[in-house]
Amino acid sequence: MRTFFGMILGALLLIGGVYVYDSMQTSSVANGDVAQNSRTIVNWDVAARDWNALKARAHEEWTKVASK
Repeated sequence: MRTFFGMILGALLLIGGVYVYDSMQTSSVANGDVAQNSRTIVNWDVAARDWNALKARAHEEWTKVASK
């Protein structure tokens, strides 16, 4: 159980760390005019779109299972 909890916690810390790093890299306040030239590690728009599609599909499948 500790191993499973450690893996979940590690994944959350990794995602949180990458998000903070990306938000600092693209912030014009943090980097001035250079912020337009730096690239993020994760394309958060694509990740959000994929996450929303996954949630919608899971909801549709749950509705199918629950209606039977």
